[in-house]
Amino acid sequence: MQSASGNQRAVPILRNFPKGLPGAVVWLAIWFCLLFLLRMLPGSAGLLFAVVQVLVGIALGCAAIPLLVRFVRRRMLWSLRNKLVVTYLLVGLAPVVLFMTLVLISAYVAAGQFAIHLADSRMQEEVAQMSSDNGHRVELAARLVEGDDRIPVTVLSNGDVVTNSVSHRKLSLESSVYVNGAPVMTELRHNKTPLGLPAWAAELKDGQFSGLVLDGGDVYLAAVNQRRLKDGRLLSLVTSLIVDGQVMDMISAGLGRAQIFTEKVAAKDARGDQPRERFRRRDSSVSGGMQAEGANLADIQVHFLSTLGITDWGTGERDSVLIKVDSRPSLLYNQLFGSSLGGLFTDAYKTGLISLCILFAMIELLALIMAIRLTKTMTASVADLYEATQRIDQGDFNHRIAITREDQLAELNRSFNAMTGSLQRLLQEQQEKERLQNEISIAQEVQANLFPRQISSLPSLELHGVCRPARSVSGDYYDFLVFHEAAHNGEASRKETGVGIAIGDISGKGISAALLMATLHSAVRAYRFASEELVYSESALAGLLANRDDLGSDCDELFQSPGRILSLLNRHLYRSTQPEKYATLFLAHYDARSAMLTYSNAGQLPPLVLGRDGGVRRLDRGGTVVGLMDGMRYEEARFQMLAGDIVVGYSDGVTEPENDFGEFGEERLMEVVRRYRNEPLHVISSQVMQALDAWIGAEEQPDDITLVLARQV
Repeated sequence: MQSASGNQRAVPILRNFPKGLPGAVVWLAIWFCLLFLLRMLPGSAGLLFAVVQVLVGIALGCAAIPLLVRFVRRRMLWSLRNKLVVTYLLVGLAPVVLFMTLVLISAYVAAGQFAIHLADSRMQEEVAQMSSDNGHRVELAARLVEGDDRIPVTVLSNGDVVTNSVSHRKLSLESSVYVNGAPVMTELRHNKTPLGLPAWAAELKDGQFSGLVLDGGDVYLAAVNQRRLKDGRLLSLVTSLIVDGQVMDMISAGLGRAQIFTEKVAAKDARGDQPRERFRRRDSSVSGGMQAEGANLADIQVHFLSTLGITDWGTGERDSVLIKVDSRPSLLYNQLFGSSLGGLFTDAYKTGLISLCILFAMIELLALIMAIRLTKTMTASVADLYEATQRIDQGDFNHRIAITREDQLAELNRSFNAMTGSLQRLLQEQQEKERLQNEISIAQEVQANLFPRQISSLPSLELHGVCRPARSVSGDYYDFLVFHEAAHNGEASRKETGVGIAIGDISGKGISAALLMATLHSAVRAYRFASEELVYSESALAGLLANRDDLGSDCDELFQSPGRILSLLNRHLYRSTQPEKYATLFLAHYDARSAMLTYSNAGQLPPLVLGRDGGVRRLDRGGTVVGLMDGMRYEEARFQMLAGDIVVGYSDGVTEPENDFGEFGEERLMEVVRRYRNEPLHVISSQVMQALDAWIGAEEQPDDITLVLARQV
């Protein structure tokens, strides 16, 4: 019973335990604390738990950061006031922090470069002094070699040369004399063998050399001076100073600690170590000086690494060695300004600088406080706007914001009040637009029913047509009027005797063009049915009961003269439409028995007939547009279609689209038709549309596109 009650108490705890990402964070935190205790175990077990704790800590951080960001965004940054405070902190403090970081990094780099520069300058001064002394001693050495007994052999000793260099009196220089590359006399003061005379230095171009050289694993300060003896032989005096701890103490005096790594940067050592591995090996470096205590908390250690130019003594090639200087800003400051740091004015400068920093900090704090106070003013206006939007969302369009200030936010509240007043009117206008759009959709549906819904090809003539409006409705027009044999004694006859082909383009676009297109369609259809027989059968009763669609008793006598129909249409449109309204129209009649095509063109782009032999005929006989002038007459033309001939009728929306290469044009249209002439007509039409879409590209379709195809079988 006790275990059952315990389980019942545990169920609500597990049910209320966080799920998803918060639950993962809680479990990871528990494991992190548990592993923190287990890592205290001795031996390898503690080390294993420590590694696992690090991994769990990384996972905990990755899971907790998104959770923390979500909490800050939903709780702390939801309010505009908190967002503005954070913005002020970012705008005000972030540039200062970044600028101070940049200044500190730049100061650190500048201090390190300055320390390296001081160490290098001191070595160059020693080299310059050695070269100067060597220049005096080479003359004496030349006289000694030539047999002048008045010159003592101790001329090779640095102490015999009058010099102002205190360091040379403390440091032991080694000198060697060579005649034509052969050693004559050598002064040895150390256990190490002095520098020899390599082949590249046997005869120097300028007669002298000085600088930092590397011989084996040792770094030297070396100077070589050469003189030509009277008998033509070349005398060379080589003076060297090994760079050891004593020399490094002299170089790093007043700087801190300096270290030179005695291996070339570009080369590997015998053990294959990369250059960065040499920092771990103290046997390949020489150092001197000592670390200095910091003057204050800001007087941090400056560790800087750079390179020094060096000459390989064996080959004469130029290379570099690494030099590292550990110093402090106070030491570098003393080296830079020297004795000018003391005195009353210097203390005053320091005090003034500290006071200026405090003043700037107080100004920054004052600016932050003022920004927070301004934030309250702005957030009050935003709160009023938020309340107003809630009221408007509930449908209270009579709500207005009380305006008590004169600023930009007050103008915003006034604009909101004005917007509230006009919102209801805009909603009414939107309803009106929706009603108009519904009417346009209905008009589009009605116009779609005006085009041939089912295109019935004749046994001897294939037909196809397509119209793609540029807008919701189209101003283009095409139609196929199939004629059948007349009915006799009430018996239907579905044998096709011919077909009427119509394609036109109404002036303008949109609704007005669509209405005129409907008028033209109705007129053409009316003239078609005007040619029907009034009596469908010998019996009046049978004629009243007959179904015209079943009988198919439409005759084509009138349609066999397209020019006459165009004259009638021209009169009808001229008298029933506005003066500026007109249409282009192409009418043709195809006789199924003779394959004779009779046509008349009223201003429409001339259809093209692609012959089997590849020739193209233009159907341009006719007259001007219909509906513009009264009393017009239209010429007719006829020709017999041969097997494989294709009639291509089109509107200006097919040939006039432009891009950077010009118009699409008739040539490209006929090229596509010619390429696919043996395919079904709907395939040819589809290929033409694809070519047009590729030509237009991403631009809007400029005009209605209508394409009519007829092919003689």
